[in-house]
Amino acid sequence: MDLLKVLKEKIKEEKPIIVFPEGEDKRIMTAVKNLQDDDLLRPIILGKREEVQKTADELGYNLDDFNFIEPASYEGLPELKAALLERRKGKLDDQGADRLIIDPNYFGTMLVYTNKADGMVSGAIHTTAETVRPALQIIKTKSGYRRTSGAFLMLRGEEVYLMADCAINIELDSQGLAEVAVLSNEMAREFGIDPKIALLSFSSKGSASHELVDKVADAVTIAKRLDPTMVVDGELQFDAAFVEEVAKIKAPGSPVAGKANVFIFPSIDAGNIGYKLAQRFGGFRAIGPILQGLNAPVNDLSRGCTADEAYYLGLITAAQTIKEK
Repeated sequence: MDLLKVLKEKIKEEKPIIVFPEGEDKRIMTAVKNLQDDDLLRPIILGKREEVQKTADELGYNLDDFNFIEPASYEGLPELKAALLERRKGKLDDQGADRLIIDPNYFGTMLVYTNKADGMVSGAIHTTAETVRPALQIIKTKSGYRRTSGAFLMLRGEEVYLMADCAINIELDSQGLAEVAVLSNEMAREFGIDPKIALLSFSSKGSASHELVDKVADAVTIAKRLDPTMVVDGELQFDAAFVEEVAKIKAPGSPVAGKANVFIFPSIDAGNIGYKLAQRFGGFRAIGPILQGLNAPVNDLSRGCTADEAYYLGLITAAQTIKEK
């Protein structure tokens, strides 16, 4: 599967507006320059002018070629501040709004909330919490979902897999795991993947007895109830989910075992370690975290990302906006 081709085809007509709050970072500016040169979307970069100008100079770029906004000097700042105060009514005072509205992540999130941008990509120099907090406070989760979760698209050649939750929820109960599975099923379909979803464990189909195993097995039951059309199974060990020969032994008759392409981890420690093992040992490109379950796409890079990964996440975020409109 050529994911790049799928993404470009999806966004080429509308060219969504995507805001990048970390314009002073060389990886981000490089990714934005490449996205502009490819005429795929309309990026906005944010930052303090002096810092962003320095980065442009070091890269040999002309800052005037970018759609650059310095939050503190933005002419529409009073309007954004008023919208922020209204959205956070009772939880934020005027002084707090003055401070937050010039924070690049809050400013960028408000551009999305007020429809001045379609989506946002941050996280190259900010922590996940710094990226996600404004999105949860302002954009919020979709109706029917209690949380967001962080998925990674794992790319190697024409191989494409999705892994979740690898970034947001420290610990999930069965209901939470089921919601992540449903959201991951929807996301996989958005990007042209025919999802076969494995809920992972250290046990395959009752090979071990423990409350952690029961949690995953119960999540499968709930997920099937939430979306009966899903192709999902568990609990499965990774080798049973991925390797056909092992699946025949550990989970015969499973609709997923041996051919899974969407992997739901039982906890964030397993998910975070798992995707990084695939990235560093297996040579996969890890794109994300892609935040699932929000009312508009706000996505979070790893601070160890490359310019190429920022480029891909920009495309993915743009592609998500097509469905949102």
